[in-house]
Amino acid sequence: MLRFTHSFVVKLSLTAVFTSLVSVLTFLIRIPVPATSGYINFGDTLIFISALLFGRFVGGVAGGVGSAIADVVGYPVFAPFTLIIKGLEGFLTGQIKDGKSLRRDILACIVGGGVMIIGYLIAEAYILMLGVPTALVEVPGNFSQVLVGGLIGIPLVQVVRRKIAFITKS
Repeated sequence: MLRFTHSFVVKLSLTAVFTSLVSVLTFLIRIPVPATSGYINFGDTLIFISALLFGRFVGGVAGGVGSAIADVVGYPVFAPFTLIIKGLEGFLTGQIKDGKSLRRDILACIVGGGVMIIGYLIAEAYILMLGVPTALVEVPGNFSQVLVGGLIGIPLVQVVRRKIAFITKS
């Protein structure tokens, strides 16, 4: 028999909320890359925030499922790759973070973001057979997604952690 504990319900709720937020942010702001038929978006910001605050499960599901849902509308050929690539991005970011160290948060975003950049490069070049030169066109855009996601996500996470720490001490 399945037992719903308080922590399970909270984690499930956070996962649903962040999955929705990633999907909406990814869907709302799309900058097309005609060479690959892909696009640049700002969903990585919320992937990093969810993973850094709530860990690998929330980050992985929100990143993979949320981004794939956004791909289904307009870019469906990318959805299966996105599910795996963005899921790994969120999972690894959440796995590496330790919840205390700014350096560890930065490392987590670099590793998670690096996996995303390399994952799309491989998927586009070899699986979708666009070739390496064509796939390389999207690397600067993917890099900018990671950079913007980290520059916005990491400071926001630091502020939220300080606020939570202050509230729990009161």
